[in-house]
Amino acid sequence: MAKNPIDQLLESIPKPIRNRYFLILVLFFAWMIFFDKHDVLTQWRLKNTVDQLKEEKTFYTDQIEQAEEERLELEINKEKIAREKYYMKRPGEDVFIIVDEEEKD
Repeated sequence: MAKNPIDQLLESIPKPIRNRYFLILVLFFAWMIFFDKHDVLTQWRLKNTVDQLKEEKTFYTDQIEQAEEERLELEINKEKIAREKYYMKRPGEDVFIIVDEEEKD
């Protein structure tokens, strides 16, 4: 009796691959890798985003520290800066501006 062509095709596939547990396992891994909400590509993108955000956090933390140092320096030297840059004076003081000949030109 002639065999069905589908049966012949199934017989040509090695027996371990025809095992239903193996097929279910392959389908499960394919689903998890390609079709799931949390597939490999999504996880890779999320990891890259987290790494980028950590770098930005480090950068901005350094910027905040630098700005805080500058603010403290200005707080300490505010009288000096006010007198030198803006020619401010205390009540009852006279301010004399001396210009060098070299700076005049």
